[in-house]
Amino acid sequence: MTAMSTRAKIGVVVASAVLLGSVAAAYVAMAAQPAPTPPPASGDQAVTLTPGSRLLAITDRHLSTVAAADPTGPRTVSGLECLRVYAAAGTGVCLKPETAWSYQVVVLDAALRQTRTIGVPGLPNRARVSASGRMVSWTTFVGGDSYTSSGFSTRTGILDTTTGATVTSLEEFAVRRDGRSYRSPDVNYWGVTFTADDNRFYATMSSGGKRYLVRGDVAARTVETMRENVECPSLSPDDTRIAFKEAVDADPAKGWRLSVLDLASMRVTVTAETSSVDDQAAWLDGRTLAYTRRQSDGQPDVWSVPADGSGTPKLTIPGAESPAPLS
Repeated sequence: MTAMSTRAKIGVVVASAVLLGSVAAAYVAMAAQPAPTPPPASGDQAVTLTPGSRLLAITDRHLSTVAAADPTGPRTVSGLECLRVYAAAGTGVCLKPETAWSYQVVVLDAALRQTRTIGVPGLPNRARVSASGRMVSWTTFVGGDSYTSSGFSTRTGILDTTTGATVTSLEEFAVRRDGRSYRSPDVNYWGVTFTADDNRFYATMSSGGKRYLVRGDVAARTVETMRENVECPSLSPDDTRIAFKEAVDADPAKGWRLSVLDLASMRVTVTAETSSVDDQAAWLDGRTLAYTRRQSDGQPDVWSVPADGSGTPKLTIPGAESPAPLS
């Protein structure tokens, strides 16, 4: 097979981003570029994932931290290159380049030592760690699936860091849709978020041109649909609410509104963020959401907004993306 040119590869990746609406075209273009030299670290303290009053983010494609009390202030930047990060309870996940066109899921300890590495297909898209630090998940953007007209979809995997058990793709799980067993070759998933018990999770499932919030069970290897038009769920610290991006008029081409679903009442609250948010938001605490918003030239900033629909969006970490609290 003749190797694709760099120009052709970039064209294919950008086209796939438009199809799924799960990766911004600007982000994909930037992911194909060489990593910039990391900015100098502030002070002498090394970056760690030790729980504390700091926020984790990516600065110029490198893992970095800032003080939660002063997120626009000085930041500490590591030499570890990541395209997506998340951390909890001293365990981190970094989706990083292996070569120019291959990527790895790297599990980190609190000192950024690599404890496990998994090669994955496609471009990094989403990453999560359960609150206990035990469970790790990732989503990548892949090509070659015959069931789509362009051959592009996603792959979402889960790793149990305690047992080493690995789910390479959630597509292996049995599906119940609207209370009935459901099978279709076009099922795919993205954006896992774990509950407190480390076994159950929520994610987005797409099939037949629709996107669903699903509730999953790792041990039983099952998922069940809950609601349509819910993408990139993020479970609140108390497991009662899900932040998500909701397609305007159920059409991703019109953009997304950052919203919050109450799991008891299934009532949706739209946040005060009116810009289109193509991200899996993070809960900084029980009241505040953080997320990436891109400028017109594709450069990222981390913003935050109250989860209850009040207030106004606030620029939180300029020139950064992929935020997470170091809880």
